[in-house]
Amino acid sequence: MENNYNIPVQAQIGHVHLKVSDLARALEFYRDLLGFELTTMYGKNAAFLSAGGYHHHIGLNTWHSKGGPSAPRNGAGLYHTAILYPTRKDLAEILQRLIDKGYPIDGASDHGVSEAIYLTDPDGNGVELYRDRPRDEWEYAEDGSVKMITQPLDVHGLLKELE
Repeated sequence: MENNYNIPVQAQIGHVHLKVSDLARALEFYRDLLGFELTTMYGKNAAFLSAGGYHHHIGLNTWHSKGGPSAPRNGAGLYHTAILYPTRKDLAEILQRLIDKGYPIDGASDHGVSEAIYLTDPDGNGVELYRDRPRDEWEYAEDGSVKMITQPLDVHGLLKELE
């Protein structure tokens, strides 16, 4: 199929809306642990959360999933939601918060263009917390594509941002 359309450069992914099995438990994760603010409850079965007062970056609902099983690890579906932090220090602060609260971390990677921490929400949805390196630090292949890697994240170096 020929592609003769390109999405506008200014287009962005505006929000993610997740089916969850227990709304209170999901709010404990996204609001109380990660720090998103609750902007509105939509009845008793949905909540909308934001960073910085936007109407919502994350929607949570139990409309079709209340009491249901976790997201299947080996099936089609969302791999992870990625939350972009503005600075390396901000990423270090959320990492320290996860450590302090004893929340399990699934992994941490340096991708060359970004540094990322991976975890799973209470419903089995993957969550990536990351910060981008400045674009002038990115490496490019001869064909112009971005060179991305997966190396262990220097967690100790990241946490030194808090000193």
